[in-house]
Amino acid sequence: MITLRGITWDHPRGRAPLEASVAEWRERRGVEVRWEARSLKDFGDAPLERLAAEYDLLVIDHPHAGMAAASGAVLPYEGLVGDGVLAELAAASAGPSYPSYHYAGKQWALPVDAACQVACRRADLWPAGVRVPASWEEVFALAEGLRGRGRWVGMALCPTDTLCSTLTLCAQLGDPFREGVGAAGFPREETLARAFGILRRLAEVCHPGSLGWNPIRLYDHMAAHEDVVYSPLGFGYTNYARAEAAPGRVGRARLSFCDAAGGPGALLGGAGLAVSARGAHPREAAEYAAWVCSAEYQRGDYTVAGGQPGHGAAWADAAADAVAGGFFSGTRATLAAASVRPRHAGWPAFQEELGDRVHAWLRGGGRAEEIGALVGELRVGFERSL
Repeated sequence: MITLRGITWDHPRGRAPLEASVAEWRERRGVEVRWEARSLKDFGDAPLERLAAEYDLLVIDHPHAGMAAASGAVLPYEGLVGDGVLAELAAASAGPSYPSYHYAGKQWALPVDAACQVACRRADLWPAGVRVPASWEEVFALAEGLRGRGRWVGMALCPTDTLCSTLTLCAQLGDPFREGVGAAGFPREETLARAFGILRRLAEVCHPGSLGWNPIRLYDHMAAHEDVVYSPLGFGYTNYARAEAAPGRVGRARLSFCDAAGGPGALLGGAGLAVSARGAHPREAAEYAAWVCSAEYQRGDYTVAGGQPGHGAAWADAAADAVAGGFFSGTRATLAAASVRPRHAGWPAFQEELGDRVHAWLRGGGRAEEIGALVGELRVGFERSL
């Protein structure tokens, strides 16, 4: 029997729906698939070459598409699966998930999971007569009103999520980081100054834990405590919206996810399934990947097992949406208008630099007079990444 080894990210959303596919695929094709998991940080940082030497299937982040193309660590899907399969997945993409893995004319991964930055709230604690914010000024007004009730707006503002929110804000302001245009892909200084100004205000008004939170820690806190009522921007997790999020877990509340504040341009996340160039069975690996990413599996067992599918049919399926606690219908418009990060080979290293530097600036008080120097440092780093 052929055995394939896969590496995914260590969270129920990333692990459970893939593990749930193993028995059916063994029965269908006589192929064994064994999944292992790596930390969320390693998901963004681990070298593809090292992973490709050990595994047949790799779950990757879309900013690594350029690195995948340059390194030769993974194989493009063209020639491994039929053109009709790729055309169907492209046409049914959840937002820009499918094209986010298309780089230099090739498809380097298939979208197995779709996500973007969205808003989240505790509907059971929501103040009467107050609408969900659509603009940043409405977010700040809500934060002021909640503080009067002893409650907070919260954000995921650890370094990784600070960088992601910076990218979202630039896109919402109409001046995103862009690929394929060299140094001209760096936003204007005034755009970054406005984005940093919004981040500084958020850091000032949000719950004190925000600068140390990633989305998982934020949503864990929101589900277990009653002091954070709303988050305007953070990668969504369907797991927290589901009925099983609360029963049997004392003090755990279901969270409601909705469209991000600030308009279109929220940053795309999610994950893609890539085929190692070092594996002994690339066609079998690609065939399995195409099935796991298909409408058949994604809107059924993948969603039921806790997944956040990358196939648009699942996001439009009423039964799947009910399983996911209304997560898909609540955030689909934001996903449809999500922005894609640059994907050139040097981008992953630069985005870590950007997150660390902006986070340090926020922790240091976010002084306005430092913005010009901060922008200059980041411009140099961006140009170095090209």
